[in-house]
Amino acid sequence: MSNSVDFKNVSTIGLESSPVAEALAGLRANEARYFMNKYKHEFTVVPASESQETLAYVNRILQEERDIEFSAKPLETSRFQVENIQFAYVFYEDGLAVNVMYTVDDPKKRAVGFKLSEGMEVPKELETKFKFARQKSKLAGTIRGSFFVIKGQY
Repeated sequence: MSNSVDFKNVSTIGLESSPVAEALAGLRANEARYFMNKYKHEFTVVPASESQETLAYVNRILQEERDIEFSAKPLETSRFQVENIQFAYVFYEDGLAVNVMYTVDDPKKRAVGFKLSEGMEVPKELETKFKFARQKSKLAGTIRGSFFVIKGQY
């Protein structure tokens, strides 16, 4: 069952098991606000247990591109297309959000992004491979983020 993410009244529904649930909910709301403001798209999430196809898609890209496999439990996913860009999100219990941005018609604009909720440690799977930049968010506090460009076809 999908759930629309409200960025005005931030809720931890679906994320309660996370030790940084409030920050992760803020991060999720921050993404929802971005898509509403930029594309007028309502950001919805689905429990990870109901979205094995999205999980498999993101996991395949992480594995094939950078040999990354997260030990954290996935809680929710989102998958949609706006304009010519396909997006897939996975929100993990430890506070990590992974997103895949895949342009349909331009192989130069495809990437995987990582965002860390405030209060979480850098996952061991990423700590030696990526440097993280900081950004401030009214909804999520300080977000640390990084990304890599996708080279393959998915």
